[in-house]
Amino acid sequence: MSTTIDRQWTTRLRRRLVEQLPPDKALPDTQPSYVSSWIYVFGVVSLSALVMVILTGFVLAIRGPQWWHQSSIGHYVNSLHLWSVEIFFFAMVIHLWGKFFMAAWRGNRSLTWVTGAVTFATSIATAFTGYVSQTNFDSQWISTQAKDGINATGAGAFFNVLNTGQMLMWHIVLLPLAAVVLTALHVVMVRRKGVVPPFEEVSK
Repeated sequence: MSTTIDRQWTTRLRRRLVEQLPPDKALPDTQPSYVSSWIYVFGVVSLSALVMVILTGFVLAIRGPQWWHQSSIGHYVNSLHLWSVEIFFFAMVIHLWGKFFMAAWRGNRSLTWVTGAVTFATSIATAFTGYVSQTNFDSQWISTQAKDGINATGAGAFFNVLNTGQMLMWHIVLLPLAAVVLTALHVVMVRRKGVVPPFEEVSK
C-alpha cells in the first residue's frame, strides 16, 4: 500500500532519476581498459575547452567591448576566449569523426549520437554570432558577407547579422544556453549507456 510520500512528485522523480542514472553510472570510479586510447580523449578535451570558453566569456561580458579592445588584460582574455574556441572545435571535430568511424550509435546509442551532432551544429551558430559581435572590422566584414546568404533563406527577417545587439544577445544568452543544455544531455546519455566499445571488443 503506497503512502503519501510515495505519491509525491518529488519522490517519483527521484526514483525515476535513480533508475535511469544510478550513482555508479553518474559518477563512475573506473572505466573499461579501452578508454585509455587517444580517440576517447577528445571528448574530454572538448568539455574542458567549453568550460574555458564560458569562463572567459563571462569576463568579457562583464567588462565590455571597450575593455577587450583597449586593455592589455582585455586582449589577453579575449585571446584566451578565441583559442579556447579553436581548441574546442578542433577537439570536437576529431571526436565527431572518431565516433562516426566507430559507429558510436551502436548499442541503442543513436540518441546520444544525435545530441552530439546537434550540439556541434549549435556550436557553429554560437561561434558565428561571436565572430559578428567582435565590434571590429572583422565582424563588419563577416556580417556584410553573410547577410545576403542568410536573407536568401528567409531567415534574415528574424536573424539580422547586421544588428550587433541582436547578435551579441544570441551569442551570450540563447545559443550558449542551448549548447550547454545539449552538452549536459549528451554527457548524461553517455553515462547511461556507457562509452561505446571499439569493434574488436564487441566481437570478443
